[in-house]
Amino acid sequence: MPRAIVCLLDSVGIGGAPDAAAYGDEGANTLGHIAEWAATGKADRTGLRSGPLHLPNMDAMGLGAAVKLSTGTLPPGLSDRPKGGRFGVGREISKGKDTPSGHWEIAGVPVPFDWGYFPQSVPAFPPELIAQLVARAGLPGILGDKHASGTDIIAELGDEHIRTGKPICYTSVDSVFQIAAHESHFGLDRLYEVCRVAFELTEPLNIGRVIARPFIGETRESFKRTGNRRDYAMTPPEPTLLDRNADAGRSVFAIGKISDIYAGSGVTHKLKGTGIPQLFDRTLEAMEMAGEGAFIMTNFVDFDSEYGHRRDVPGYAAALESFDSRLPEIIAAMRHDDLLVLTADHGNDPTWKGTDHTREQVPILVFSPALAPAEIGIRSTFADIGETIAAWLGLAPGRHGKSFL
Repeated sequence: MPRAIVCLLDSVGIGGAPDAAAYGDEGANTLGHIAEWAATGKADRTGLRSGPLHLPNMDAMGLGAAVKLSTGTLPPGLSDRPKGGRFGVGREISKGKDTPSGHWEIAGVPVPFDWGYFPQSVPAFPPELIAQLVARAGLPGILGDKHASGTDIIAELGDEHIRTGKPICYTSVDSVFQIAAHESHFGLDRLYEVCRVAFELTEPLNIGRVIARPFIGETRESFKRTGNRRDYAMTPPEPTLLDRNADAGRSVFAIGKISDIYAGSGVTHKLKGTGIPQLFDRTLEAMEMAGEGAFIMTNFVDFDSEYGHRRDVPGYAAALESFDSRLPEIIAAMRHDDLLVLTADHGNDPTWKGTDHTREQVPILVFSPALAPAEIGIRSTFADIGETIAAWLGLAPGRHGKSFL
């Protein structure tokens, strides 16, 4: 029985969606702009890379061709002549440009409602919400209460947080309530409990996620977020591909933050990892463990959290090349009837204004030793990805999307 592996390159968009202007993102192109920057010959400040973007393995699967299909322009350093697999473009129908919407739709369930958001004002949160959080969680108060970059606000308020014991609460243009706190001075378990309370309080507002953002360090210069992030997320409104495969008695391996994004629903095995190399290792471990009909899904979050939000173009380019260099390991570990899908959930153009996600189309790169190469075109919903995997695994069709096999 075949298996399926999804490597989700978090935020690797390939050009603005048709409705990008409504989100202020007309002209955004995460991969294209990184490739254009790299083609100028500028070197990574760390010395890790230089020269044109070099992604030979994803390019052979159709990455360059997918970007050209999405935007009409071939990025520097990429080719429009794939050597194997099927390639195309995913277009999201869910509203927003957030992580849950993209992931749920990829798993066959477009979001049928509007998320709640916090205004770009100071304070950003309703006073009654904060009053309830402070009372129920036993807090001396909060810091922040605004839209902010996670790393910036920790640098700004980390010292005061340690001194006062007040957690740092902030949001973004996504449907999210984030809480940063020091792992030892505040306590990791206490942070998780505060986030659990916050999730209960924000659920009536249709806020998609409450995220625990623990950090360590003793000074502004040494503050650093850790891999103990935890997402408290709403449950998808109907069974996703994960649920469907688990209900059929098969294994579902959720790697990285995948389990949190789907609120644990449909997950039979959860593997944590921090950083692209470790997440690759966990994916290979899952492939060794996975039996017949298994579904493996890994979120490579660093593209988004470490480079997109921080608007780090050189770092993003180096991370893409690092991922590409290890892709042959997954292909070598595949069985003849395994299916590999590379895709993304939204964009996060590191050359764009602000620090938030960008509303973009995404690449769909599909490979199996048993699958003939072909172009699959521009898909009208990310749900086509989930339905393709469902068909490959022999599951009954879902309510949304169509297989492109």
